[in-house]
Amino acid sequence: MAATQKITVEVPSDLLERAQKATGEGVTSTVREGLRALASRHVQRELTNLRGKVKFTIDLSSLREDR
Repeated sequence: MAATQKITVEVPSDLLERAQKATGEGVTSTVREGLRALASRHVQRELTNLRGKVKFTIDLSSLREDR
């Protein structure tokens, strides 16, 4: 795992309880999973913004011959 950073965060108790119930994990694991999900959603949005802007020049038949 990469370097870690200890933080203090104030969150609403009900939100933390719901998140922990959803993950079935403790506070640290729940917060880590939430941060990963947020980062993943950001990357998905960036990829969505590229839709229609990237031209592919892959020839499907030649790709199949490569096997």
